[in-house]
Amino acid sequence: MSKALNMDLIYCFFDAANMHRWNDHLRPIELTELDKQAHKMAIAWMLGKFEETNGANINWTELIEYSMFSFIQRLILTDLKPQLFHKIRQERPNELNEFVISEFETAVPNCNVEFKKRFVKYLGGKKTSKEDQIIRAAHYLATSWEFRLIKDLNRSMYGIAQTERDIELELMAHSGLMGLRELVNKSAYGFVDLFGQLRFQQRWARTPRIPKTTVLGHSLLVANMVYLNNLDKKVGKEQIYVDYFRALFHDLPEVLTKDVISPVKNRISGLNKLLEDYEEDMMESKVLPLIPAQWQDEFRTLIYDPFGAKDNTDAGYDIKTCDLLGAYIEADLSIRYGVGSDRLKSSRDELREKLIERKGIDSKGLIERLDAMTV
Repeated sequence: MSKALNMDLIYCFFDAANMHRWNDHLRPIELTELDKQAHKMAIAWMLGKFEETNGANINWTELIEYSMFSFIQRLILTDLKPQLFHKIRQERPNELNEFVISEFETAVPNCNVEFKKRFVKYLGGKKTSKEDQIIRAAHYLATSWEFRLIKDLNRSMYGIAQTERDIELELMAHSGLMGLRELVNKSAYGFVDLFGQLRFQQRWARTPRIPKTTVLGHSLLVANMVYLNNLDKKVGKEQIYVDYFRALFHDLPEVLTKDVISPVKNRISGLNKLLEDYEEDMMESKVLPLIPAQWQDEFRTLIYDPFGAKDNTDAGYDIKTCDLLGAYIEADLSIRYGVGSDRLKSSRDELREKLIERKGIDSKGLIERLDAMTV
């Protein structure tokens, strides 16, 4: 049986870094679909935790997978304006779903059978569950955050007021979620805003690359790979939740320190330890206060030691492998797209050697599949 952790599917997710949002508007920074989906999942975590606090039972595995399915659908239909997408979905849903499935089968020909079955079922479902509500609300909150960035630059553009009203109406439609009320009223918005700042931080500082992936987009790529690997391993729901969000949040401290590249860390004796201590102090003083006190202990388990260095866990090891694999994909594809400095090429080669030596995930097979792909 084909594995869920499949390079064709990974490439689909990565390619979202080439998909620009609001590309018919003036933008202060590049806004990509990969970053938007990552931001959405951080917001979905907050909304889910608020619902749990309010007594709801959240199926986190379904929430993660439904979000992944909606991401895949968006990847295939990304050129459609939202208004047109919603109109077609209402008037010709079966044809739309058939098109999405056909395109997905072409892009990921060896998809895991069970994963594909659930994807097809999701497309045809009514999407009325609490998890679906959370995903849609998170989607519009992330869109609202983007709109705040571009609004002033586009104030005189035709239709901008209607766009703002449309976003507000979509948010109001989900006002039954406790977390949405908390976030819209700004009592917990600081976390959303801070996490979104990772969209400003580019990976591979001072190294020309295309696409210019961000810390936030990389985090989602790693989290999705970790989830797919856990499907292959058939781990329990609790570990799926913990591993996914450990991976999604693994670079969150970089919003406080910036992305310090490995050569700098390794060249300066003691810098790694100094950064770790500083990051923990700053996380405790700047980030933890942005989330409700009753979640803070759990959040610490997600953000500290994501790679299991202190307890040498298999899960942490796999997250690190996915982190390295994400970096390899970023370097390799940039070189193949035609932008590759000597530094990037040497880093790509070093990552390849490391990955092939690592156990557990079949990094060698994934890399060989990437080598064979036409990009």
